[in-house]
Amino acid sequence: MPLRTTPDSTVRASRAPVDSGAPGEPDTPGAAGGTAKGRASRAALRGEGIWGWLFVSPMVAVLGLFFVLPILMALWVSLLHWDGQSNPFSAQADFVGLDNYRALLTQDGLDRTLFATALRNNLYYVLLTVPLQTGLALTLALILNQRLLRGRGLLRTTFFFPSVTSSIAVSTVFLFLFQGSGAVNSLLSWIGVKGPNWFADPRGVLSLLLGALGIVDPERPTGFLADHSALGISWFEWLSGPSVAMCTIILLSVWTTSGTFMLIFLAALQDIPRELEEAAALEGVNRRQLLRYVTLPALRPVLFLVLTLGLIATWQVFDQVYVMGQGAPGNTTLTPAFLSYSSGFDNADFGQGAAIAFILLALILVLAAFQRWVLRERTPRGARTRRTARTARTRRDR
Repeated sequence: MPLRTTPDSTVRASRAPVDSGAPGEPDTPGAAGGTAKGRASRAALRGEGIWGWLFVSPMVAVLGLFFVLPILMALWVSLLHWDGQSNPFSAQADFVGLDNYRALLTQDGLDRTLFATALRNNLYYVLLTVPLQTGLALTLALILNQRLLRGRGLLRTTFFFPSVTSSIAVSTVFLFLFQGSGAVNSLLSWIGVKGPNWFADPRGVLSLLLGALGIVDPERPTGFLADHSALGISWFEWLSGPSVAMCTIILLSVWTTSGTFMLIFLAALQDIPRELEEAAALEGVNRRQLLRYVTLPALRPVLFLVLTLGLIATWQVFDQVYVMGQGAPGNTTLTPAFLSYSSGFDNADFGQGAAIAFILLALILVLAAFQRWVLRERTPRGARTRRTARTARTRRDR
């Protein structure tokens, strides 16, 4: 019998979707539903993103107003010769471009010599302070992490107390302790040692050591190191080491910052699973091997955090220098942070002060990136390849 077609069936047939796939390709059930679900999920994610930005917008506005905007303004000031008495964004501002940076890095003169001296002093401050405070903090944390140790709470408070004390107050106390007739020299005299005049001695400790060994004459250096220079100061001055006055500031900094880093290390040590230590003990591992192969690898992220915080803080040291010397004696305690302050507020050259601050910022970023590269987790190439392949398979299966 011939099939009968009704007007309704004809209309429905004309409205039916046309399959545009390849001939013989099987139909995919639920394709339209899957597409609709994908669109719905993307719309939901967009909605969540909008609400997220709405909630964080007050903090973003605060950070932009009080953090990003001042940095951009300071960057503009570093391109000016500005005394701070006028509007730096008006036509009265004397735009000098990169002259402030050239005066500090490439042009011979007092500005470059002072900046190089500040860099040298701060470099020795960083090289001595960061390892000492990190090593002392880790040692204290390992001692306080012993379960059989009594009075751990009291010891934690005692070690942490210098960190919460005002740096100005501690620096003032150190001024009295390390005077020529202070308590430190009095204690040294009991054992037959004549202490130096700590805050008035500009001699470098390495040059004093080499002079005591008869290798060089610290008063009249000659030869290759004295005949060559970098950034306006001789290589002998670069290699003479921190002054006796700077060593006093280093001792102060190590004493006042180790307590904070000790608590960070202690929290990380208490987070290490006891099963690792017990398994190492069953294998016959001694304490030194346990520290090297179990504890330190587990502390790698925290160690990077402590070293980074120490690096940033030591390159920005200001309080102790301001109270204990302000660059004296002989600019041997001068640092870039204090030089930036002095250029702006003492010499009324805010452009050069801002330029010093941005050079210091670039130096900190470079050293922090290098430190992260050194402390990165090194994975063997085969393991890295297998991990990448496993990640790719997981994503493909999803």
